[in-house]
Amino acid sequence: MKPMIDSHLDIAWNALSWNRDQTESLSAIRKAEVGLDDAQGRGRATVCLPELKHARVGICFATLLARAKVEVPTWRRTDLDFRTQEIACATALGQFEYYRLLEQRGLLRFLRTSSETTLHWQRFVEDPENTPLGCVLTMEGADPILSPDHLPFWWEKGLRLLGLAHYGESAYAVGTDASGPLTQRGPGLLKAMEEIGIILDLTHLSDPSFFQSLDLFNGRVHASHNNCRALVEGERQFSDEQLCMIIERDGVIGAVMDNWMLTPGWKLGETPQENVTIENVADHIDHICQLAGNARHAAIGSDLDGGFGTEQTPSDLETIFDLHKLETILAKRGYADCDISLVFSGNWLRFLQASLPPKS
Repeated sequence: MKPMIDSHLDIAWNALSWNRDQTESLSAIRKAEVGLDDAQGRGRATVCLPELKHARVGICFATLLARAKVEVPTWRRTDLDFRTQEIACATALGQFEYYRLLEQRGLLRFLRTSSETTLHWQRFVEDPENTPLGCVLTMEGADPILSPDHLPFWWEKGLRLLGLAHYGESAYAVGTDASGPLTQRGPGLLKAMEEIGIILDLTHLSDPSFFQSLDLFNGRVHASHNNCRALVEGERQFSDEQLCMIIERDGVIGAVMDNWMLTPGWKLGETPQENVTIENVADHIDHICQLAGNARHAAIGSDLDGGFGTEQTPSDLETIFDLHKLETILAKRGYADCDISLVFSGNWLRFLQASLPPKS
């Protein structure tokens, strides 16, 4: 079983917004949610710290997630959307504090530099049972950053990766389910990110914001959790042109486990669950490899428990452990063992080693 790096897990958001104790087992989390109907994923969790260890996930990109929505869109969520950036900032700080408390207990370790990442990975590979989860801090949507001048504050907290928008218009860009360029404040934040060394996550950006960001930003870029528009239509996926632009800048793209992003026309409650399997995940990974001409840019960015559970994952995925089925699937498709290792961990490890500051 190969060690794994997952580039998108909402661990703290699940704790603070869904009241899930991430130190408990999945069975305990699911049992605690029996009878709850406030969200579709209740009782169907796939991720917790014990399960991540069981699945040999040694590093994850651990998110901070809070949106500021002055106007109330029809899809506004009380566990995500707040009336001001200040409230969003305070919420993200609460999520950061949850990670910090877990670190104090020895359950995770923040990774802020290339040297810390390399050493942590060596320790994890040698002794996975006794090595805590390594976490690179990322922010999904930049609303908690009050201004470009606020960015050093978050850098000192350990923020190393940043996406400008999530859904709709953020303070700095336009994201999923909308279309438009960067806001007037967007270029200034990109400039500050480049100066300080924060890596740009292009995930969720609308097409105009995506292309404008790449024109303005000369730092390192990636897509933490994105699939392929050539296989599943829709602006949430990236076109071949967009994927190739990320590849040309030596970025990595993490494959997502959300069914509607895996197969065309999938709808919750309408499409049979068995219509989607982990084979569909392999299709997206393979498509990126074919575009690149190698296996150096495809990886895993599961987004498991990102507001959904097993009701919206491949039918043969019960927990994050089941991602290891990709090993056999990719091998049957002719992928060499070394290339499968790149997909599971090598590509993200190389990316972090090249993108994070060498030392603190």
